Amino acid sequence: MTDSPATRPAATPLDGLGLATGVGAYVLWGVLPLYFPLLQPAGAVEIIAHRVVWSLLFCLLLLMVTRTWGTFVAALRNRRTLGVLAIAAVLLAVNWLVFVFGILTDRVVDTALGYFINPLVTVTLAVVVLRERLRAVQWVALGFGAAAVVIITAGYGQLPWIALTLALSFGFYGLLKNRVGRTVGAVPGLAVETLVLFPVALGYLVWLGAVGEGTFETEGLGHALVLASSGIVTSIPLLLFNTAARRLPLSMIGLLQYIAPTLQFLIGVLVLHEQMPAARWWGFALVWVALGILTVDGIRHGHAQRLSRRAADVSAAASRPPR
Repeated sequence: MTDSPATRPAATPLDGLGLATGVGAYVLWGVLPLYFPLLQPAGAVEIIAHRVVWSLLFCLLLLMVTRTWGTFVAALRNRRTLGVLAIAAVLLAVNWLVFVFGILTDRVVDTALGYFINPLVTVTLAVVVLRERLRAVQWVALGFGAAAVVIITAGYGQLPWIALTLALSFGFYGLLKNRVGRTVGAVPGLAVETLVLFPVALGYLVWLGAVGEGTFETEGLGHALVLASSGIVTSIPLLLFNTAARRLPLSMIGLLQYIAPTLQFLIGVLVLHEQMPAARWWGFALVWVALGILTVDGIRHGHAQRLSRRAADVSAAASRPPR
Protein backbone atom coordinates (compact mmCIF):
# COMPACT_ATOMS: atom_id res chain seq x y z
CA MET A 1 0.00 0.00 0.00
CA THR A 2 2.94 2.20 -0.59
CA ASP A 3 4.52 3.95 -3.49
CA SER A 4 6.72 1.87 -5.75
CA PRO A 5 10.45 1.59 -5.00
CA ALA A 6 11.21 3.95 -7.85
CA THR A 7 9.47 6.82 -6.06
CA ARG A 8 10.96 6.29 -2.60
CA PRO A 9 13.57 8.75 -1.47
CA ALA A 10 17.02 7.41 -0.80
CA ALA A 11 17.50 6.05 2.71
CA THR A 12 19.75 3.87 4.77
CA PRO A 13 18.92 0.73 6.75
CA LEU A 14 19.87 2.60 9.94
CA ASP A 15 17.04 5.12 9.68
CA GLY A 16 15.68 5.06 13.23
CA LEU A 17 12.17 6.33 12.45
CA GLY A 18 11.83 4.02 9.46
CA LEU A 19 12.87 0.98 11.49
CA ALA A 20 10.61 1.91 14.41
CA THR A 21 7.55 2.44 12.23
CA GLY A 22 8.25 -0.71 10.23
CA VAL A 23 8.54 -2.87 13.34
CA GLY A 24 5.49 -1.16 14.81
CA ALA A 25 3.38 -1.88 11.73
CA TYR A 26 4.20 -5.58 11.60
CA VAL A 27 3.86 -6.04 15.37
CA LEU A 28 0.38 -4.51 15.27
CA TRP A 29 -0.58 -6.75 12.35
CA GLY A 30 0.84 -9.71 14.23
CA VAL A 31 -1.28 -9.19 17.37
CA LEU A 32 -4.59 -8.63 15.54
CA PRO A 33 -5.66 -12.21 16.41
CA LEU A 34 -5.99 -10.96 19.99
CA TYR A 35 -8.10 -7.96 18.93
CA PHE A 36 -10.79 -9.36 16.66
CA PRO A 37 -12.26 -11.80 19.24
CA LEU A 38 -13.09 -8.69 21.31
CA LEU A 39 -15.58 -7.75 18.60
CA GLN A 40 -17.73 -10.83 19.14
CA PRO A 41 -20.61 -11.68 19.07
CA ALA A 42 -20.34 -9.81 15.76
CA GLY A 43 -19.58 -12.18 12.90
CA ALA A 44 -16.82 -11.82 10.33
CA VAL A 45 -18.98 -10.10 7.70
CA GLU A 46 -20.38 -7.55 10.16
CA ILE A 47 -16.88 -6.84 11.50
CA ILE A 48 -15.53 -6.22 8.00
CA ALA A 49 -18.49 -4.00 7.14
CA HIS A 50 -17.79 -1.86 10.19
CA ARG A 51 -14.09 -1.89 9.38
CA VAL A 52 -14.84 -0.46 5.92
CA VAL A 53 -17.24 2.22 7.16
CA TRP A 54 -15.04 3.49 9.98
CA SER A 55 -11.84 3.16 7.93
CA LEU A 56 -13.34 5.46 5.30
CA LEU A 57 -14.17 8.11 7.89
CA PHE A 58 -10.66 7.83 9.30
CA CYS A 59 -9.11 8.07 5.82
CA LEU A 60 -11.17 11.14 4.95
CA LEU A 61 -9.89 12.80 8.13
CA LEU A 62 -6.33 11.86 7.18
CA LEU A 63 -6.81 13.31 3.70
CA MET A 64 -7.58 16.65 5.30
CA VAL A 65 -4.67 16.43 7.73
CA THR A 66 -2.15 15.39 5.08
CA ARG A 67 -3.63 17.70 2.44
CA THR A 68 -3.82 14.93 -0.15
CA TRP A 69 -7.37 15.59 -1.34
CA GLY A 70 -6.02 16.46 -4.78
CA THR A 71 -4.49 13.02 -5.28
CA PHE A 72 -7.66 11.36 -3.97
CA VAL A 73 -9.91 13.30 -6.38
CA ALA A 74 -7.52 12.73 -9.28
CA ALA A 75 -7.62 8.97 -8.65
CA LEU A 76 -11.42 9.01 -8.69
CA ARG A 77 -11.47 10.90 -12.00
CA ASN A 78 -8.96 8.63 -13.73
CA ARG A 79 -10.92 5.64 -15.06
CA ARG A 80 -7.94 3.32 -15.27
CA THR A 81 -6.69 4.16 -11.78
CA LEU A 82 -10.18 3.88 -10.32
CA GLY A 83 -10.72 0.54 -12.06
CA VAL A 84 -7.45 -0.90 -10.74
CA LEU A 85 -8.16 0.34 -7.22
CA ALA A 86 -11.71 -1.04 -7.37
CA ILE A 87 -10.38 -4.52 -8.16
CA ALA A 88 -7.77 -4.09 -5.45
CA ALA A 89 -10.56 -3.15 -3.02
CA VAL A 90 -12.41 -6.40 -3.75
CA LEU A 91 -9.22 -8.41 -3.19
CA LEU A 92 -8.58 -6.53 0.04
CA ALA A 93 -12.13 -7.22 1.23
CA VAL A 94 -11.68 -10.93 0.52
CA ASN A 95 -8.38 -10.89 2.40
CA TRP A 96 -9.90 -9.08 5.39
CA LEU A 97 -12.94 -11.36 5.49
CA VAL A 98 -11.00 -14.62 5.33
CA PHE A 99 -8.47 -13.34 7.89
CA VAL A 100 -11.16 -12.41 10.42
CA PHE A 101 -13.08 -15.63 9.72
CA GLY A 102 -9.93 -17.65 10.38
CA ILE A 103 -9.36 -15.89 13.69
CA LEU A 104 -12.96 -16.21 14.87
CA THR A 105 -13.03 -19.93 14.00
CA ASP A 106 -9.80 -20.71 15.90
CA ARG A 107 -7.59 -21.11 12.83
CA VAL A 108 -5.02 -18.44 13.58
CA VAL A 109 -2.17 -20.77 12.58
CA ASP A 110 -3.73 -21.11 9.13
CA THR A 111 -3.77 -17.31 8.77
CA ALA A 112 -0.10 -17.21 9.77
CA LEU A 113 0.68 -19.83 7.14
CA GLY A 114 -1.03 -17.65 4.53
CA TYR A 115 1.21 -14.69 5.22
CA PHE A 116 4.29 -16.92 5.37
CA ILE A 117 3.35 -18.24 1.91
CA ASN A 118 2.67 -14.76 0.52
CA PRO A 119 6.31 -14.00 -0.53
CA LEU A 120 6.32 -17.27 -2.50
CA VAL A 121 3.07 -16.26 -4.21
CA THR A 122 4.58 -12.87 -5.05
CA VAL A 123 7.54 -14.55 -6.73
CA THR A 124 5.18 -16.85 -8.66
CA LEU A 125 3.14 -13.89 -9.88
CA ALA A 126 6.34 -12.21 -11.05
CA VAL A 127 6.92 -15.20 -13.33
CA VAL A 128 3.34 -15.84 -14.49
CA VAL A 129 2.07 -12.28 -14.84
CA LEU A 130 5.15 -10.09 -15.26
CA ARG A 131 7.15 -12.69 -17.23
CA GLU A 132 10.19 -12.25 -15.01
CA ARG A 133 12.96 -14.86 -15.07
CA LEU A 134 13.81 -16.51 -11.79
CA ARG A 135 17.22 -17.54 -10.61
CA ALA A 136 17.75 -21.24 -9.92
CA VAL A 137 17.73 -20.66 -6.16
CA GLN A 138 14.31 -18.99 -6.38
CA TRP A 139 12.92 -22.02 -8.22
CA VAL A 140 14.21 -24.22 -5.40
CA ALA A 141 12.40 -22.03 -2.87
CA LEU A 142 9.16 -22.31 -4.83
CA GLY A 143 9.61 -26.07 -4.89
CA PHE A 144 9.85 -26.19 -1.11
CA GLY A 145 6.73 -24.02 -0.84
CA ALA A 146 4.75 -26.29 -3.17
CA ALA A 147 5.89 -29.34 -1.22
CA ALA A 148 4.70 -27.70 2.00
CA VAL A 149 1.19 -27.23 0.61
CA VAL A 150 1.10 -30.85 -0.58
CA ILE A 151 2.20 -32.19 2.83
CA ILE A 152 -0.29 -30.06 4.76
CA THR A 153 -3.06 -31.06 2.34
CA ALA A 154 -2.20 -34.73 2.68
CA GLY A 155 -2.12 -34.46 6.46
CA TYR A 156 -5.52 -32.74 6.69
CA GLY A 157 -7.21 -34.37 3.73
CA GLN A 158 -8.09 -30.95 2.29
CA LEU A 159 -6.40 -27.88 0.92
CA PRO A 160 -5.38 -25.22 3.50
CA TRP A 161 -7.86 -22.88 1.81
CA ILE A 162 -7.63 -20.11 4.39
CA ALA A 163 -3.86 -19.85 3.98
CA LEU A 164 -3.99 -20.07 0.19
CA THR A 165 -6.82 -17.51 -0.10
CA LEU A 166 -4.95 -15.05 2.11
CA ALA A 167 -1.70 -15.51 0.20
CA LEU A 168 -3.29 -15.27 -3.26
CA SER A 169 -5.59 -12.33 -2.49
CA PHE A 170 -2.80 -10.29 -0.90
CA GLY A 171 -0.36 -11.28 -3.64
CA PHE A 172 -2.68 -10.04 -6.40
CA TYR A 173 -3.52 -6.99 -4.28
CA GLY A 174 0.16 -6.09 -4.06
CA LEU A 175 0.55 -6.59 -7.80
CA LEU A 176 -2.29 -4.17 -8.55
CA LYS A 177 -1.04 -1.62 -6.03
CA ASN A 178 2.36 -1.73 -7.69
CA ARG A 179 0.71 -0.61 -10.94
CA VAL A 180 -0.72 2.55 -9.39
CA GLY A 181 1.87 3.15 -6.66
CA ARG A 182 3.71 5.84 -8.62
CA THR A 183 0.67 8.11 -8.84
CA VAL A 184 -1.43 7.27 -5.78
CA GLY A 185 0.00 7.34 -2.26
CA ALA A 186 -1.01 5.16 0.66
CA VAL A 187 -3.71 7.35 2.24
CA PRO A 188 -5.47 8.43 -0.99
CA GLY A 189 -5.27 4.86 -2.32
CA LEU A 190 -6.76 3.35 0.82
CA ALA A 191 -9.45 6.06 0.82
CA VAL A 192 -10.46 5.17 -2.75
CA GLU A 193 -10.54 1.45 -1.94
CA THR A 194 -12.70 1.90 1.14
CA LEU A 195 -14.96 4.30 -0.76
CA VAL A 196 -15.54 1.58 -3.38
CA LEU A 197 -16.52 -0.88 -0.64
CA PHE A 198 -18.48 1.65 1.42
CA PRO A 199 -21.91 1.36 -0.28
CA VAL A 200 -22.01 -2.42 0.08
CA ALA A 201 -20.74 -2.30 3.67
CA LEU A 202 -23.16 0.41 4.74
CA GLY A 203 -26.06 -1.31 2.99
CA TYR A 204 -25.28 -4.56 4.80
CA LEU A 205 -25.14 -2.82 8.17
CA VAL A 206 -28.43 -1.02 7.50
CA TRP A 207 -30.02 -4.34 6.59
CA LEU A 208 -28.66 -5.99 9.75
CA GLY A 209 -30.15 -3.19 11.82
CA ALA A 210 -33.51 -3.42 10.03
CA VAL A 211 -33.87 -7.14 10.76
CA GLY A 212 -32.63 -6.73 14.32
CA GLU A 213 -29.44 -8.79 13.89
CA GLY A 214 -26.85 -6.03 14.07
CA THR A 215 -24.78 -6.27 17.24
CA PHE A 216 -23.83 -2.58 16.98
CA GLU A 217 -27.35 -1.67 18.11
CA THR A 218 -28.09 -4.55 20.45
CA GLU A 219 -24.91 -5.20 22.47
CA GLY A 220 -24.51 -1.87 24.24
CA LEU A 221 -22.34 1.23 23.95
CA GLY A 222 -19.09 -0.53 24.85
CA HIS A 223 -19.45 -3.05 22.04
CA ALA A 224 -20.44 -0.30 19.59
CA LEU A 225 -17.32 1.69 20.45
CA VAL A 226 -15.08 -1.35 20.02
CA LEU A 227 -16.62 -2.04 16.60
CA ALA A 228 -16.13 1.60 15.60
CA SER A 229 -12.50 1.42 16.68
CA SER A 230 -11.81 -1.25 14.05
CA GLY A 231 -11.35 1.42 11.40
CA ILE A 232 -8.60 3.17 13.34
CA VAL A 233 -7.00 0.00 14.71
CA THR A 234 -6.61 -1.51 11.26
CA SER A 235 -5.58 1.72 9.50
CA ILE A 236 -2.75 2.71 11.85
CA PRO A 237 -0.46 -0.19 10.81
CA LEU A 238 -0.93 0.83 7.17
CA LEU A 239 0.20 4.36 7.92
CA LEU A 240 3.21 3.13 9.90
CA PHE A 241 4.09 0.80 7.05
CA ASN A 242 3.89 3.64 4.55
CA THR A 243 6.36 5.68 6.61
CA ALA A 244 8.73 2.72 6.89
CA ALA A 245 8.55 1.90 3.19
CA ARG A 246 9.62 5.44 2.32
CA ARG A 247 12.63 5.37 4.68
CA LEU A 248 13.94 1.80 4.57
CA PRO A 249 15.45 -0.16 1.68
CA LEU A 250 13.26 -2.87 0.19
CA SER A 251 15.55 -5.57 1.57
CA MET A 252 14.87 -4.40 5.13
CA ILE A 253 11.11 -4.33 4.51
CA GLY A 254 11.40 -7.88 3.18
CA LEU A 255 12.96 -9.03 6.44
CA LEU A 256 10.48 -7.18 8.66
CA GLN A 257 7.46 -8.73 6.92
CA TYR A 258 8.04 -12.03 8.72
CA ILE A 259 7.33 -10.42 12.10
CA ALA A 260 3.54 -10.47 11.64
CA PRO A 261 3.03 -14.15 10.69
CA THR A 262 5.58 -15.20 13.31
CA LEU A 263 3.59 -13.44 16.04
CA GLN A 264 0.34 -14.88 14.67
CA PHE A 265 1.86 -18.35 14.70
CA LEU A 266 3.07 -17.97 18.29
CA ILE A 267 -0.33 -16.64 19.41
CA GLY A 268 -2.09 -19.54 17.72
CA VAL A 269 0.16 -22.20 19.26
CA LEU A 270 1.15 -20.77 22.65
CA VAL A 271 -1.82 -18.58 23.59
CA LEU A 272 -4.79 -20.17 21.82
CA HIS A 273 -3.34 -23.72 21.97
CA GLU A 274 -4.32 -24.68 18.43
CA GLN A 275 -3.43 -28.20 17.37
CA MET A 276 -0.15 -28.74 15.52
CA PRO A 277 -0.08 -32.29 14.11
CA ALA A 278 3.05 -33.62 12.46
CA ALA A 279 1.91 -32.76 8.92
CA ARG A 280 1.43 -29.11 9.87
CA TRP A 281 4.87 -28.93 11.53
CA TRP A 282 6.53 -30.45 8.46
CA GLY A 283 4.63 -28.08 6.19
CA PHE A 284 5.65 -25.04 8.20
CA ALA A 285 9.25 -26.27 8.30
CA LEU A 286 9.37 -26.47 4.51
CA VAL A 287 7.85 -22.99 4.19
CA TRP A 288 10.45 -21.60 6.58
CA VAL A 289 13.23 -23.27 4.57
CA ALA A 290 11.81 -21.71 1.39
CA LEU A 291 11.65 -18.27 3.01
CA GLY A 292 15.20 -18.65 4.30
CA ILE A 293 16.39 -19.45 0.80
CA LEU A 294 14.54 -16.45 -0.67
CA THR A 295 15.86 -14.12 2.01
CA VAL A 296 19.51 -15.14 1.68
CA ASP A 297 19.29 -15.06 -2.11
CA GLY A 298 17.63 -11.63 -2.03
CA ILE A 299 20.32 -10.20 0.26
CA ARG A 300 23.14 -11.64 -1.87
CA HIS A 301 21.55 -10.49 -5.14
CA GLY A 302 20.97 -6.99 -3.75
CA HIS A 303 24.58 -6.80 -2.55
CA ALA A 304 25.84 -7.94 -5.96
CA GLN A 305 23.71 -5.31 -7.70
CA ARG A 306 25.04 -2.54 -5.43
CA LEU A 307 28.63 -3.61 -6.13
CA SER A 308 27.90 -3.67 -9.85
CA ARG A 309 26.39 -0.17 -9.80
CA ARG A 310 29.31 1.12 -7.74
CA ALA A 311 31.81 -0.36 -10.18
CA ALA A 312 29.87 1.16 -13.09
CA ASP A 313 29.89 4.58 -11.42
CA VAL A 314 33.64 4.35 -10.78
CA SER A 315 34.25 3.30 -14.39
CA ALA A 316 32.07 6.15 -15.71
CA ALA A 317 33.88 8.68 -13.52
CA ALA A 318 37.29 7.41 -14.67
CA SER A 319 36.31 7.68 -18.34
CA ARG A 320 35.29 11.33 -18.11
CA PRO A 321 37.85 13.73 -19.60
CA PRO A 322 39.59 15.99 -17.06
CA ARG A 323 38.31 19.53 -16.89
